[in-house]
Amino acid sequence: MNKVKIDKLTKKVVKECKKQKRILAVAESCTGGMLSSQITSISGSSKIFDRGFITYSNDAKIDLINVKKKTLEKFGAVSKETAIEMVEGTIKNSLASLAISITGVAGPGGGTSVNPVGTVYIAVMMDDKSDIKKFKFSDKGREFIRKATVYEALLLLFNELKK
Repeated sequence: MNKVKIDKLTKKVVKECKKQKRILAVAESCTGGMLSSQITSISGSSKIFDRGFITYSNDAKIDLINVKKKTLEKFGAVSKETAIEMVEGTIKNSLASLAISITGVAGPGGGTSVNPVGTVYIAVMMDDKSDIKKFKFSDKGREFIRKATVYEALLLLFNELKK
């Protein structure tokens, strides 16, 4: 994924959040803070970025952003159900009016027949409305999947802001 393209999109998201006076919070699993880092690399992001939850483990998902243990047991960490609960918990446990959550399998291990390496769910929530997308990125390595996920997350945020 092209760094210049990601940086440009990040600036657009930060600018649009400022324009709309939106506060953003994120919950990340497979990206491990990469999205939060990308957003906070932009000067002035402190005006729109409240917090980032790195919820890599199931326990972190439960403890920090209220994902239900039953949801994780029934659907798994990499599921639309978990992504939705993650984004709802992010809104609830922050000052944000806009939130995004990411959960997936970046590889090289961890894939299953149901969720092969490259499977990622991203959920966005704004004004009590949520949207979720499932992605199946090519298994071109862990870094490719993580960067592609960050790009798609930024794109979802920008599109949500422009609705």
